[in-house]
Amino acid sequence: MAKKTANLDHLITEVIKGIEDVKGENITILDLREIENTVCDYFIICDGNSNTQVSAISGSIQKKVSKALKDKPWHVEGESNAEWILLDYVNIVVHVFQSQVREFYNIEGLWGDAKITNIQNAY
Repeated sequence: MAKKTANLDHLITEVIKGIEDVKGENITILDLREIENTVCDYFIICDGNSNTQVSAISGSIQKKVSKALKDKPWHVEGESNAEWILLDYVNIVVHVFQSQVREFYNIEGLWGDAKITNIQNAY
């Protein structure tokens, strides 16, 4: 179990670096491990200001994770319109939103029982 946790921690770190490299904002981690019947262990949510930035964030995350962990998403959705791109790394699902779309879907509100960690942007 320790190896899985270490791998998850490393994946989370690389995802956050990928978001920060292209100035993704409002990074939030939802720890879903204590909630029954969830699809994964963590959601990582962030937003960008345009479909161009949302696409750039998604690409940056995939590059960072691929380089550091030799891993790629099991599934990717939403790249065509880039309002909400979902990157599924099995135990971690990353949601990259345009700001107004994030507000509309309010994933943090839907998963209110999750342990929520907000990451302060370094810039």
